[in-house]
Amino acid sequence: MGPEHVAYGMRASYGLPYVTEDLVVAWERELASPNSNELTALAGVLWCSPSELLGKPRTLREHRIARGLAPEDVARTVGHELVAYLGMEENDDWQGTDRQSAALADVLGLTLPDFITVTGRDRTLGELLRSAVSTRWQAYVRPVGKMVPLDRRLLEDVLQELHQDYQGQMTATLSWGDAGSDSSAAGREFLDRIVERFWAKVGGSTA
Repeated sequence: MGPEHVAYGMRASYGLPYVTEDLVVAWERELASPNSNELTALAGVLWCSPSELLGKPRTLREHRIARGLAPEDVARTVGHELVAYLGMEENDDWQGTDRQSAALADVLGLTLPDFITVTGRDRTLGELLRSAVSTRWQAYVRPVGKMVPLDRRLLEDVLQELHQDYQGQMTATLSWGDAGSDSSAAGREFLDRIVERFWAKVGGSTA
C-alpha cells in the first residue's frame, strides 16, 4: 500500500477527513507522530495492532496505546482526573502517589525498568549509579533501593559488580599507555550506558 492508499483508508473507514498522503509520509519519516485515534486507524488500515507500529513502547502514552486502552480507562483506574492524566502523557511527567503508581504499573503491565522510565526516574537513577561506580558504592545502596524496590542483597551485589567493572576498565585503560583520551572515552561510554548496564546485571542475577 502506498501512502495515498493508507490515507484514503483512514478517511473512508475511520472518519478522519484531514488525513492526507503528505501526513502519512510525515509519519513514515518520523517528522510527525499520530495521536491515539490516528494510530488506531492506521493500524486498522494496515491490518496490524497499534503495538506493532510502535515497536518497544517507552513513554506513558505508547504503553497505553500498546495495551489498547483509552486514556479515560487508565485515568479512572489510577484515580486521576482525565485532564490531569492527559497532561502527564503530553509532558511525559507522571505525577502519582505510591498507590497510583502501583495501579499504573498493573494496568499497563509495566516491568520494573519500564516503570522507572515511564515515571521519569531514569535520569535520577543514572545519576545515583554514576556516583556509585565512581566513588563508594556502599553509600548508594539505600538511595538506589528507595527508587528501585529490589532485594537489598541483590542490589548490593549489582552495585559492587558495576563498581568493579568500571574501576577495572579505567585501570586497564590507563595501563595501555596513551592514557588520557582513551581512558576518558571509555569512562564516558560506560557511564552513559550505566542504567542499561544496571538492568542487565539485575536481569542476569535473577534469571
